Amino acid sequence: MPAPQSSTPAQVAGVVSFYMTAALVMVFVNKAVLNSSPDLPLLFLFLQMIIAVVLLHLTAALFPKRVDLPNLNMEAAKKLTPVVAVNIIGLVFNTLCLRDVDASFFQIARGMVLPMTIAASSMSTRSTPSVRVLAAAGIVTMGFLLGISPASLMPSRFASANAQSTNVSFISLIYGLMSSLFIAVHSVLIKSSLPHCNGSTIHLAYWTNLGSAIFVAPFVVLKGEPWRVLDLLASNAHNGAVDVWNVRVFVIGSLVTGTFGFLLCVAGLLSIKVTSPITHMFSSAARSVFQTLLGVSLFGDILTINRATSILVILLGTMYYTWAKHVESSKPAAPALPMHSTSDSSSSSGRSSPVERKLRVSMDSNDEEILFDSEARSPSKEYSREKGRYD
Repeated sequence: MPAPQSSTPAQVAGVVSFYMTAALVMVFVNKAVLNSSPDLPLLFLFLQMIIAVVLLHLTAALFPKRVDLPNLNMEAAKKLTPVVAVNIIGLVFNTLCLRDVDASFFQIARGMVLPMTIAASSMSTRSTPSVRVLAAAGIVTMGFLLGISPASLMPSRFASANAQSTNVSFISLIYGLMSSLFIAVHSVLIKSSLPHCNGSTIHLAYWTNLGSAIFVAPFVVLKGEPWRVLDLLASNAHNGAVDVWNVRVFVIGSLVTGTFGFLLCVAGLLSIKVTSPITHMFSSAARSVFQTLLGVSLFGDILTINRATSILVILLGTMYYTWAKHVESSKPAAPALPMHSTSDSSSSSGRSSPVERKLRVSMDSNDEEILFDSEARSPSKEYSREKGRYD
C-alpha cells in the first residue's frame, strides 16, 4: 500500500528516524539492564508493562479527545485472554533470548519469525502462500541456519581467540525459536482480537500491557525475584563502596525501556499513517545494520563472517518478501460478495480514527506484511509491526 500522498518527505524521514531510534534504544537498553541484572528478567518485564499502562493513562488525561482508554469488563477480558497470554509468553522468551545472546546475534536467534508467521497465517486462513512468499521464507530460513552453524565454520582467527564469546548455548536458541513461534501466533490472534476492542489499537495496547502485567506478576513472586532484589541490595550495603549490583542501571533502564516501549507504540501508529511498506522495509534493513554495528561497538560483540552473512541473507529474504507482498497486493482483486458477518463487525466496531481504519485495511490485505521488527514490544509489537515485535 503506497504512503499517503499528503505525507511530505520531511514527515516520512521524521517518522522513520523516530521509529528506528525508539527500536534501537529498546534493544540496547534492554540488553544493558539484562547484563547488569540477569536474575531479574521477569521483574524487569513487569515494570516495563506497568510503566506503559501509566503512560497510557497520562496520555489519555492530557489528550482526552484524542486518546480513549477502554472500559474494563470481564467479558472483554475473557475474549482477549488468548492474545494477552500468547503475548506475554512470547515476551518472556524474547527477554530470555536477549539476555543470553549478543545484541548482534539476537537478530539471528529470532530470525525464524517470518517463516513461522507465514506458516501460522496460512494455517489460520487455510490458504496456500504464493511461490514468492515461500521462496522468501526459504531464504530467511537459510539465513537462520547459516547463523547457527557450528563454530568450526568460523575463520580460525575468530575461533581461536573468541570461541567462548561467539559460543551460543542450545537453550538460548530454543528461547529464540519459541519467541518467534509465539510472535507468529500472536500476529494471527491480533486480527481476531481487534473487534473485541471496538477496532481500536489503543484499546488493544492497553489491554495487552495491563493483562500481561497481571499474568506475569505471580511468576515474578514464584521465581523469587523480589527477594533477589533484597539480597542484592543487602550485598551492596555489606560491601560498602563496592556495589555488587548496579541498582541505578536497573531502575533507570526500566524507566527508559518502559517509556520507549510506549513511544514505540506511537511510532508504529505514525509509521502506518505516514510511510509505506517499502519505506518500512528499507528502514528495518538500515536498523538491522545499525544494531549490528552498535552491538560490536557498545558490547564488544564478535561479528564473524557467518554471522554477518546470516544477517545479510535474513535481510534479503525479508526485503524480497516485502517486495513480493507489495507486488501481489498491487494486482486488482476480484470483487468479493457481501457478507453479513463483515457488515455486522463493521457496525459494531464503533467510531475509530483514520489510522485505525487504515490499520484494519492493511491487516486484511496483508496479514504478514507488518512483521518485520523483532524488537518492537508492546502495542507496536503488538501491533504496529508484529514482526515481530521483529528485529
